[in-house]
Amino acid sequence: MNNTMKASYLNSVEMANRYRSKALDVPGRRILVTQFSGTEQEDDLSVPANCNGYGRIRHFQRSRVAEWPDNPLPIDPARHYLQLVPADAIEAQVFQNAVCNWRCWYCFVPFRLLDANTKHSSLMGVSELIDLWEKEPQPPAMIDLSGGQPDIVPEWIVWTINEIRSRGLDRKVYLWSDDNLSTDYFWTALTDAEREFIRGYAGYGRVCCFKGFDDESFSFNTSAAPNEFSLQFDRIARLINLGIDIYGYATFTCPNVANLGSKMSVFIDRLRAISDYLPLRVVPLQIWPYTPTSGRFNILRSQSLENQRAAVLEWSEKLERLYPSSWLERAIYEIPLREVV
Repeated sequence: MNNTMKASYLNSVEMANRYRSKALDVPGRRILVTQFSGTEQEDDLSVPANCNGYGRIRHFQRSRVAEWPDNPLPIDPARHYLQLVPADAIEAQVFQNAVCNWRCWYCFVPFRLLDANTKHSSLMGVSELIDLWEKEPQPPAMIDLSGGQPDIVPEWIVWTINEIRSRGLDRKVYLWSDDNLSTDYFWTALTDAEREFIRGYAGYGRVCCFKGFDDESFSFNTSAAPNEFSLQFDRIARLINLGIDIYGYATFTCPNVANLGSKMSVFIDRLRAISDYLPLRVVPLQIWPYTPTSGRFNILRSQSLENQRAAVLEWSEKLERLYPSSWLERAIYEIPLREVV
C-alpha cells in the first residue's frame, strides 16, 4: 500500500477524541443529540420525528427479503424481557447522537449529522430526553440509543439506565444501544463501577456491528484503515467477557468476490475463536439505498450491493454446515456466549 493511499484513511482516534469533547457534558449529563427537522434523514422517516424533533420511532421488522436471513434483533430480546407475546415486529423510541468517527458510505445518516454539527443537534440532558419520551401519547417500551457512534459517549448508557431505574421503570423498558466497535471509551472513560452498573441491568442489550468480513471490505465500507478491522474482534470479546448481553450485525458489501468462500470461513472462525456460538448471535444486514446515500455511489459501491448477496449465501451455507438445525432455530437470546479463554 503506498503512502498516498494510507493518507486517505480516516484518523479514527483523532476524530473520536475531537467529537467526544463536543458531544459530551459530564456535569450536566448532556449528550449531543440529532435534531431531525429539516434534514435529509427526515425524508426517510416512516413517521414524523417526535420528542420535539429529537427522537424518531423505528419499526423493527423480522423479515426483509426472501434470500436474506430474518433479523430477530432487537425484536426477540426486547419482547422476551418485556414479557410480550412473540411477534415479528417491535417499535422503538430512537435517540441518535450526532457524532461518528467512521464514514460508512451506505450509512442512512447524512455525514453532516455525524460531524457534531450544532445546526442540527443540541446538547440534551438525559433526564430531558426521558421526559420527552414519557410525554409522548404512546411511548414505546423500548428505547434505542443509536448514532452516529453512541460509544464515543458511553456515559449515555449509564445515565439512561439510571433514569430508567430512578423512575421505577426497570421492568417496563428495554434499553438497546448500537456500537460499531470503533472506540475504547467504554474501558477508558467509564469506571469499573459504571461498567458493573451497566452489566447489572438485565433489560439492556447491545448490538455490535462488523463493517465487513475482512480487512478489505471493512476499509471499503468505513474509509478507516484496514488494520482497524481486527480491533473489532478484540473489543467485542471484552464486552462478552464482561457479561453484557451482546449481539452482532455484519455488513457484507464488498468491492469484489474473489476467494469469497475462504474469506467468509476465516471471518466465521474468528467469531468462533471468541465464542463457539457467537456466529449464531450475528445477523447479516442487507444494505439498501437511502436518500443520504444517493450522492455517494460509484461503480464499486453499486456493484457491492450485488456482491453482498453472494457473501450472505456463503455465510448462510457455512452456518448450516457448522451447526445443527436445533441450534439454528433457537431464539437468539438463548444462544450462550462463553467467556474468552
